[in-house]
Amino acid sequence: MAKIANKITAAVTLAYIVFFGAATAFGNKSEVSDTENRRLAKLPKITAEKLYNGDTSKELGTYITDHFAGRSQWLSAKTALQTELSESIVNGVYVGKERLLDVEASHRAPISVNADIFSRYAENYDGTVYFAAIPASSGVYGDTLPAYIDNRSDSQQISALYDFLDNDIRKIDAYNILKMLKDNYIYYRNDTKWTSYGAYCVYKTVVKKLGFQPISYDKYAIEHVTDEFRGNLYSKTLSKKPEADIIDIYEYPEGAEVLTCVCTRADGSKFEGSLYDRSRLASSDMYSMYLGESVPFMRIYTSANTDKKLLVIKDSYADCFIPFLVQHYSEIAVVSPEDMEGSISDHININDYGQTLFLFGVENLGDRKTLEKIIERK
Repeated sequence: MAKIANKITAAVTLAYIVFFGAATAFGNKSEVSDTENRRLAKLPKITAEKLYNGDTSKELGTYITDHFAGRSQWLSAKTALQTELSESIVNGVYVGKERLLDVEASHRAPISVNADIFSRYAENYDGTVYFAAIPASSGVYGDTLPAYIDNRSDSQQISALYDFLDNDIRKIDAYNILKMLKDNYIYYRNDTKWTSYGAYCVYKTVVKKLGFQPISYDKYAIEHVTDEFRGNLYSKTLSKKPEADIIDIYEYPEGAEVLTCVCTRADGSKFEGSLYDRSRLASSDMYSMYLGESVPFMRIYTSANTDKKLLVIKDSYADCFIPFLVQHYSEIAVVSPEDMEGSISDHININDYGQTLFLFGVENLGDRKTLEKIIERK
């Protein structure tokens, strides 16, 4: 009986290997993984040099891993099994019942070392500079992590950065606003970023600093455009333990309208953009519905009865925040250093704008090479 059982096991194992091997070899190949939101490896070119140094086998292994039949299902099952067996960290992400949290944040370099960049910007600027550093979800909900996980406080990081910034830069305390409201839906469960409601809560303070009265919450018409959003932390784990997230659009029917959004790509080509690109809801990156395609520059012109103009220098945290600002300015220039080539002075004159708002997530304030693009060249 033991021999028969062994033969059956061997036959089943061989059948699985043959089936999945054939499915991997002859199945359709995708260039992008929608679930992981990344590009997949291409079939490597075989050369004598690569064969000699072993690169071919490495590249081929990566290719097979990326295109293995049923890859997403296997990864999802692996995560579910791993978390059920009490291992709650998958690819640097804590998998909780209520939300996913980035636990690699504690390994980031101190962001205060880049404070000089913003201070140098302020020295070459005639207007007033405002700074809002936004904590990631792990910075606000870090106290829910198990005690054995080392989690550096975003509050400490932001305080240290603000201490090193030029005194003329007006600092905005977003952390304590969000921490106080953490029982509300202010952060996505499956992404590091805040929700539109979280952005609105900080907007009320930011816009007062900028010299305006915020629009009352009850004046907005709120549309839930999807309840199936799974963000950057889901892409790392493929865990469906937490519920999928809701993405909202806040419209102010009684207020100013957006007249046009002129977007400029890195190659200099321009196109008509919008605050909301609903077609992105059908993509693997639903959050990109806010402002649409990532571009270095966007100029938003509104019907607001004012001649005030604002320059926003930002990362993706600002994408759902900017729509709240259109009621207060006739023009908002939006600069994304991550997507920009050269320095900011190669493209616009910062002194055409009376106010500059820096709005970045803490997780992106350690990238010195990207941030240095905002410094004016003489």
